Amino acid sequence: MSRLLLTNIAPDTSDEEIRTFLEKYGFPPFDSLEHEDGDGTHPAVLLTYETLDPAVLGKLQQRIDHMYWKKRQLSASILHDRFA
Repeated sequence: MSRLLLTNIAPDTSDEEIRTFLEKYGFPPFDSLEHEDGDGTHPAVLLTYETLDPAVLGKLQQRIDHMYWKKRQLSASILHDRFA
């Protein structure tokens, strides 16, 4: 299992827009998307890929980290399971 945290997305961004954006940059379809609560200044989503190798996700993550999308600079981080 691999997880990608995508932060600083525009507040009005739909799940379908996120899916389309990621597919444009070569990401496979994610298995789940979870909106992360915060103070509202940097909305985030946690994307889970059940069968994607973390090394492959790392290569893909580099394509979109610090990219500007919808007038915001995105931050894409891979979450690692420390106790897996």
